[in-house]
Amino acid sequence: MSQITLRTATVERNTAETQITVSINLDGTGKGNLDTGVPFLDHMLDQIKRHGLIDLDVKCVGDTHIDDHHSVEDIGITIGQAFAQAIGDKKGIRRWIFRLLVPMSAVLTLIYLVNFFTALLIMLGLLCILII
Repeated sequence: MSQITLRTATVERNTAETQITVSINLDGTGKGNLDTGVPFLDHMLDQIKRHGLIDLDVKCVGDTHIDDHHSVEDIGITIGQAFAQAIGDKKGIRRWIFRLLVPMSAVLTLIYLVNFFTALLIMLGLLCILII
């Protein structure tokens, strides 16, 4: 009989600027609580957890009275660490990519559809760039 491995992790990160706790379940249902102190980041993480069916809890106390960037940076680092722990030895993961050109009014969008885990990492990276 094969043993089912839970792909979950909880990571804490404490710096001079932030205190963060992230819990992730990669085989979840899209539930979780997001309290980053940055409303737009809450919204973007909600999209990832809901559409990716990842249970994600993020609690951050940061120096947002100065700026959001410490919270955004450290949350991205902490989610990445939790994701890496939860994914474990990466057995059973298959990578694929598909390129698509989408013409829209006044722009041509090049979309690369990649496997979900790669897309998640790309979204977190872009999210940090957009918010900072």
